[in-house]
Amino acid sequence: MIRVLLLGAGTMGTVHAEAYSSLDNVEIAGIVDIRKEHADQLAAKVGTSPFYSYEEALEQLEDVDVIDICLPTYLHKEYAMKAADQAKNVICEKPLARSSEEAREMIDYCKKHEVRLFVGHVVRFFQEYNSIKATIEAGKIGKPAVVRTTRGGTFPKAWQNWYGDFEKSGGLILDLLLHDFDYLRSCFGEVERVFAKKIARKDADELSIDYALVTLRFKSGVLAHLEGTWAHQGFSSGIEVAGTEGIIDYNSAKNSPLKHVSREKEAGSAGVEVPESPLASNPYREELKHFIACISDGSEPLVTAEDGYQAIQIAKAAQQSCDTGKPVTMKELMEVDAR
Repeated sequence: MIRVLLLGAGTMGTVHAEAYSSLDNVEIAGIVDIRKEHADQLAAKVGTSPFYSYEEALEQLEDVDVIDICLPTYLHKEYAMKAADQAKNVICEKPLARSSEEAREMIDYCKKHEVRLFVGHVVRFFQEYNSIKATIEAGKIGKPAVVRTTRGGTFPKAWQNWYGDFEKSGGLILDLLLHDFDYLRSCFGEVERVFAKKIARKDADELSIDYALVTLRFKSGVLAHLEGTWAHQGFSSGIEVAGTEGIIDYNSAKNSPLKHVSREKEAGSAGVEVPESPLASNPYREELKHFIACISDGSEPLVTAEDGYQAIQIAKAAQQSCDTGKPVTMKELMEVDAR
C-alpha cells in the first residue's frame, strides 16, 4: 500500500484526491491546505484527515511514501525540496517549477536525496492524444509536416488570483501551452526555433484576458503553430497533424472529435474519412496509477522530470520571443543558460 500526502485542496488537489480514491493500492494519508474549510471538505469527501500545514502533517503521520504537490506553481520548488529532505517521493503538478532554473534545482536535489520526482503532464495520458501519436508512428499519414494545436477557455480563477500574477504563474504560455510543448516534443523530437506573440490585458469588467500564438520549428523539420487562450468561454483543445499521406484532426468540442483522413496513393482518388472516437477514461487516474506503479516497481515513467524541464525551456524561449519580437533558437537559449 502506497501512502500519499496531498498538498493543496483546490481544483487539481480535488482531481488528484478523487483519482487516488479509486486506486486499490493507494491510501490518502491526509489533505493539507492552509484554508481550513477547503482541507476539511476534501478530507471528509475522500475519508482522510485534514491538516493545515505541511509541518503539522509530517509530525502526526507515519509511513508517508509520496508527497503530491497540487499547490500554486511558485510553491512547487519549496515543497518538493521539503519532501526530498524527508526522503519522500514527489508527484508534482505541471509546470514542474516557475522557471527552468528552479526545475533543474528540483531535479538535482531529488536525485541527490535519492527520491523519485514525477511531473503531471497529463495530456500524455489522454486516449485521444495517445491514438494520434500511435497513428503518426504507424506512418498512416506519411511524413508529418505541419501541426496546428489549440487549447484554452476562460481565465482560471484561483486562490488570491495567483494565475493573474505573472511572477507566480508564468502566465498562459507556461501554465497552459506547456501541455502542447510537452506533447509535441514527445511526438516530433527536439525543438530548434521558437517564435511567439501574445496579448495580456484586462477587459471592461477587470477580468484578465490572455492569448498567445507560438510557432515551433522542430529539428525533424516539422512546423507547429500553437494557439493558447484564456479569453473564451468553455474549455476545449484540438490538434491537426498534416503529413504527406493524410491528416489527423481532433477537436474536443465536436461530437465526433477525432478523425483520420488518408490520401489514396492512386492518382485522382478521393480522400477516405475514418471517424475515430476512443472510449473515454479518466486521464488523471491513469497518470497517477502509472506514477504509483513506477514507485512500486522502480520503472521509468512515460513522462519524466527531465521532460518537464525541457517543456519549461520551450516556454522560456516563447516568452523571450514575445518580449523581444524576435525568434529564439533553443541553442542560443542553452548557451545563455550555460554562462
